[in-house]
Amino acid sequence: MRGYSIEKRACQRWQNQINNTQGHIFEQGIKAACRIYHDKGLAEVDKTPEPFRVMSKGQDGTFTGRFTALAAPDFQGTLKGGRSIVFEAKYTTTDRLKRNILTDAQMEALENHLRIGAMAGVCAGIQNDYFFVPWELWRDMKKYFGRLYVTSQNLETYRIRFTGAVLFLDYIHPIPGRKAEEETD
Repeated sequence: MRGYSIEKRACQRWQNQINNTQGHIFEQGIKAACRIYHDKGLAEVDKTPEPFRVMSKGQDGTFTGRFTALAAPDFQGTLKGGRSIVFEAKYTTTDRLKRNILTDAQMEALENHLRIGAMAGVCAGIQNDYFFVPWELWRDMKKYFGRLYVTSQNLETYRIRFTGAVLFLDYIHPIPGRKAEEETD
């Protein structure tokens, strides 16, 4: 029984490393899209720095640090025309994303930005599928889907193009009511 526990922990550590790496790759794809939109003059969006403070520095370049505040949404910026955009990036290697993968602080920030007119949402990766989900839909997923998680099938309307870059403004399907300044073509 003890050997199983060690094996199970090792498997969990391995899966955590895979998930962490996939999350970094996903964010790199979003950053690539930010550069594309910048070059086209369509948006100026950047990764939000983590609220972090260096506590001490070592001789060998290492340091000790700590987080100084709760994490904000991952990306913020401005779309052509002046509307702001703010979104969290979430990726999973499983077949579903749970609503509570966002922290209370991230959800509050998205709600506050939406309330004053920002385009707020969650840029979601589920295995090999990518979506930009409006905050209202994510926030109220229980109302829309009857549960507190979503699958690729649930989000098909909000699928975005992927070219190696996660093109968070380039929806594959036309979305009724979407404002012209959000279009990138």
